[in-house]
Amino acid sequence: MPRVKVSVIVPVYNTGKYVDECAPSLLGQSLPPEEYEVVYVDDGSTDDTLDRLQKIADAHPNVQVHTRPNSGWPGAPRNLGMRHARGEYIQFVDHDDTLGPEALERLYEHAIRNDADVVLGKMSSTMVRPRRLFRHTIDACTIENDELMQSMSPHKMFRRAFVEEHGLRFPEGPWILEDLAFVSAAYLKAERIAVLADYPCYYWMKRDDGGNNTQHRFNPRHGFWANCRTIVGRIKDGTEASDDVDALQNRLLHRLYHVEVLSRTREPEILREDPAEQRQRFEAARELAREEFPAAVREGLPAVSRLRAELLERGDFDGAVALAERVREVKARSTVGGPRWEDGRLVADVTLELLRGDGEPLAVVERDGKRWLDPELLDGVPGTRDGWEVRDPFRLAYAELIVKDRDREDWWYPEGDLEVRLEPLGEGRARLVASGRLSLDPERLAGGRPLERGVHDVWAFVQLLGVDRMVRVTGDGAAGGPAAGPALTGGRLALPYWTGSGQLALDVDQRQRRLGPDTAAAAATNSARGERSLSLPYVAATAGAPAPVKVAVAGLSVDATLLPGSGGTAVLRLPGRLKVPTGRHPVTLPKESTPVAYAVVRDGLLLRLQGPAYQAGSGRRFLEAVADNGQVRRVRRRLGRNG
Repeated sequence: MPRVKVSVIVPVYNTGKYVDECAPSLLGQSLPPEEYEVVYVDDGSTDDTLDRLQKIADAHPNVQVHTRPNSGWPGAPRNLGMRHARGEYIQFVDHDDTLGPEALERLYEHAIRNDADVVLGKMSSTMVRPRRLFRHTIDACTIENDELMQSMSPHKMFRRAFVEEHGLRFPEGPWILEDLAFVSAAYLKAERIAVLADYPCYYWMKRDDGGNNTQHRFNPRHGFWANCRTIVGRIKDGTEASDDVDALQNRLLHRLYHVEVLSRTREPEILREDPAEQRQRFEAARELAREEFPAAVREGLPAVSRLRAELLERGDFDGAVALAERVREVKARSTVGGPRWEDGRLVADVTLELLRGDGEPLAVVERDGKRWLDPELLDGVPGTRDGWEVRDPFRLAYAELIVKDRDREDWWYPEGDLEVRLEPLGEGRARLVASGRLSLDPERLAGGRPLERGVHDVWAFVQLLGVDRMVRVTGDGAAGGPAAGPALTGGRLALPYWTGSGQLALDVDQRQRRLGPDTAAAAATNSARGERSLSLPYVAATAGAPAPVKVAVAGLSVDATLLPGSGGTAVLRLPGRLKVPTGRHPVTLPKESTPVAYAVVRDGLLLRLQGPAYQAGSGRRFLEAVADNGQVRRVRRRLGRNG
């Protein structure tokens, strides 16, 4: 009997239709069914969930269904699932999420190849922004790689023997942050952790009924603050204390402090919640920060975040609200210079910066040999009349470009890095900007594989001075117009354009855009002449398979071909025979009236293609006229027979 490589553990409660939506992705894995199992654990559902599960189990021998009394939280069902699991590795999946078709096979192979205790698979999500942790595949690392703290959900693959050896279990009952408790403990114990970033393994999507949003997060019964204290204590117990802001313990605690504590002092939460309730959270966060987090964690924050921490520790709720109102107005701006094709890649120069609410750059001011945070940002913030020092303007500053597959919610990272620099503005003022080159290769961007057919939007994430923003990468091009000429890559057309909001996007394989309107002007200037094919100098091309394209010749729809030609341009080729009258006919693309070529046809045979601007010599025009004149040809044939 084949050994079970992976046990997929799925806690469920009153899941209803979402069980049926998730199940196909679990049961249709590329790993053979006998090599993995799906362990459903029902947490006392009161709807028809259990009946749905039983039907799935009856039809699939590798599915188990177990039940338990309702616990109100996923921890207990996951623990029960682990007790029944037989797999070498355990993969946790929530009942309303899905797996990529090859997820288990790829994760297992990556785990075995690297002898990993924990494997993090690339996540695609509408719930959280992309994490730079998944920019590159990592064969082996440890908790020293603090970027692991960006991914604290349990949707990972764990070696079962490792889990049992260290007695790793989820807290049971209503225990908010149970994911963080389990995952942080695993990170601290693991000898080898691997990251699989070149394939979307896990799809964590927002439900249409909002049912997978964490609700009642601060309900006292769930013990949010006490649980956070517990997790901080475990991290401190498992690492060495230090006053160095970059020591491991302080780097690991940074995530908890920034996400679970400072979030209570910042926008949008502090501005949208009931003030009385938010004051209670603020005071609870203050107590936790002062009692549990070393000073080095706060001192290691960038300028704006450090100011938030200062206001929190002082208990200045009104100051925190005022700062949140000012920071909420800060916007990110992108500048894109000249998108173009180079060696099969769409390249462009990109610059990112932050602007205040009045549209001016968010500045750093030099005074008395020190740097200070933009006084306009601090206007109206209590306790900052003397300014706020920026000790290190580059502290935790970074920016990156990201490409989103609009149809699949997959996020990919193009080649190249953005560099953060301080740019003088004059009069002792400077701004932080991030700049670099976008280099988008449609044939390799998706984890070394070609992008799927569809529209791919270009985004950027920027974090400067402790202010972070996701921003659309936009340019000065007309909304809806072309951003660069089309390209033939890997046998498919890639069409860069500006969306209606001005965002740079790439349509691969004509998902929404068509070759035509964007190329009309360039096509009209083509003065070349070929035989049955014609060079299109306005279409870039790299080596690869031909691409089919529809054209119209004398009103007849014709299946033509685009193929790579010499000089990095594409070539349009028409069939040798066409069912059109003898003569010179315009060749147009769908929904476009401007010809991209003219076809010279005689007796159904395509003699040659000519560019719209092609001008033959007078003698040549006469000969062509003679050659294309049916009466002259009939006279010639008659003379030939009589002779």
